[in-house]
Amino acid sequence: MLVAAILVIFPFCMVYAAVSDILSMTIANRVSLILLVGFAVIAPFTGMEWSVYGWHFAAGALVLCVTFGLFAVGGMGGGDAKLLAASAVWMGFDITLLQYLVNTAFIGGALTLVLLSYRKSPLAVYTGGNLFLRHFANDKVGVPYGIALGIGGLMTYPDSPLMAWALERLIAG
Repeated sequence: MLVAAILVIFPFCMVYAAVSDILSMTIANRVSLILLVGFAVIAPFTGMEWSVYGWHFAAGALVLCVTFGLFAVGGMGGGDAKLLAASAVWMGFDITLLQYLVNTAFIGGALTLVLLSYRKSPLAVYTGGNLFLRHFANDKVGVPYGIALGIGGLMTYPDSPLMAWALERLIAG
C-alpha cells in the first residue's frame, strides 16, 4: 500500500497540475496540499530519519520563500509557486532538488520560446479556439508553467528518496 501511494500520489498530482494549467491557467491549492500531506504521512513509514524528514520540509520552505518573492514581483503565478514548493518537499534538500529546478527551468524556457513563436504565427489565429490551445494562442495570458513543473517533476521523481525506497521494495519482491 505504501509503495503504491509513492508510485501514484506525486505523479498524479504533477500530471493533474499540468493539465489543469493547460485548460484553465490555474493550479488548484488542493494539489499542493495533497502533495504536502501525502509526503508528511508517507515518509515516516519508509524509515526516513527525522532529521532528513525535517530537511525535506526545509527545502519546501526555502523554495516557497523564493517563489513567493517571484510571485510578489509578478514573475510567477501563485499556483506555480505553491506547486513548486510542495513538490520540492518530495525531492528533499539535496542534488535531486537541484536537478528538479534545473530540469524545470530548461523545460520552462523552451516552453516559453515555443509559446512566443506560436503566438506570433498565423497558426495561433486558426487554432486559438481549441480547448487545449486557447491559452497557448492568447498573448495576453502568461505561460502555463505548470506544464514545465509537471514534466520536470516527472523527469526527476525517479531519483527522489521516496521513489528510490519504493523501487528497492519492488525489486526485493
